[in-house]
Amino acid sequence: MTQHYDAVVIGAGAGGMCAAARLTVAGRSVLLIDENDRVGGRATSFEKEGFILNVGAIAIERGGIFDDTFQLAGVPLDIREPNPATVFRIDGKTLDVSKGGWAFLLGGFTKQAAKIGTKFADARAGDLPEARITTAEWLSGLTKNTTVHRLFRNLCAAIFAVNADELPARAFLVYFGTKGAFKRFGFCPRGTIGLWNDLADALREKGAEIRLETRASRINIEEGVARSVTFTANGTEETVTADVVISNAGPLATIGLVGPEAFGPDYVAEANRVVRPAANIVIDFASREALIDAPSLVTFGDTKRLCNIVDMTMTCPEMAPVGWRLYKAYAVPIPALGDFDAEHEIEASLAELHSEYPQSVHARILNIKVMRDGWPAQRSCAGYDMDQATPVANLWNVGDAVKTYGSGGTEACAETARIVSAAALAMLEPAR
Repeated sequence: MTQHYDAVVIGAGAGGMCAAARLTVAGRSVLLIDENDRVGGRATSFEKEGFILNVGAIAIERGGIFDDTFQLAGVPLDIREPNPATVFRIDGKTLDVSKGGWAFLLGGFTKQAAKIGTKFADARAGDLPEARITTAEWLSGLTKNTTVHRLFRNLCAAIFAVNADELPARAFLVYFGTKGAFKRFGFCPRGTIGLWNDLADALREKGAEIRLETRASRINIEEGVARSVTFTANGTEETVTADVVISNAGPLATIGLVGPEAFGPDYVAEANRVVRPAANIVIDFASREALIDAPSLVTFGDTKRLCNIVDMTMTCPEMAPVGWRLYKAYAVPIPALGDFDAEHEIEASLAELHSEYPQSVHARILNIKVMRDGWPAQRSCAGYDMDQATPVANLWNVGDAVKTYGSGGTEACAETARIVSAAALAMLEPAR
């Protein structure tokens, strides 16, 4: 007989894992499937040559909904926070602005520092620019200073995987003015996958079923309702029924699983118009000598593509063999929301890395990954998100293409999971 679940969750990325966690903790029967051989989606880890390399997110934000999800599941967060959290590298010097804030950082480069600071205060009060104005355009109305523009560009790149001329200023100001703004974050010494494995183990103990290397092929709709999910594992096709279905595959992939006719032309047209996948370039390399003098995430003020770098081993020495330093650098191509020459962008990013840290020329390159297209850094740029709900009443999307406005990273995915799981539980309650 066909198995039945209260909920089937497609995709074990941050949104899918957090949604499955909340539903399982609420006592619902949950099946979580993912086509990959590990949990975590685009925010996971793998081992190479004795190094633990994070994929996607460099770090995990603390103090918000992500933390709350793990607490609900009774899972301790194995995360170490660097102190200070963030520093900036400008003209070859490292600046710690943890106490001085924006005014201290910008005051050395532009006379408009106070005015820029006022704009952040205005954002907190709800005074925001028009949605069509980009961060670069907004900033140009305040200062022409090149260093300030590159700092803001690299903040856009580090958080949202886009350039300042691609990100709406409204989204930037909402994030840095009213959201968490990545003030607290940390690293798991076992790699980010260690956190997901901990959560997965807890969910299994609580009764959830997690199937990896299992590819969803169809969400079956009958009379406007998602009735079942068909998937393939080990060459065998299987169909299970469910009361609710949650997709962490992204809106466009979800449309492919359902079929456009079930959603209707308006929703399909909106998804194709709104969703804008963002790209970045991840560079993992190792050195026996220290290149960075702080355990913090270093954001650059003199680069066009390279946005930040961190020495993972200053906080988590377990991530590298003894005697080695493990570095992770992020770059965002030009453009990040369109087609680009990957080889050229990699070369330009490496050139900037070598310019900032000449010793890195002799480093051991472990991995260079361009995250784009079907496996992007963000499924949709902040400010260009779909709603979590779909035209099918018991089918929702979670993840980084259905974020709340101005959100970013794994924290944004966890937030979508909280919203969707609450809606799913409200629908399931009458049936119980």
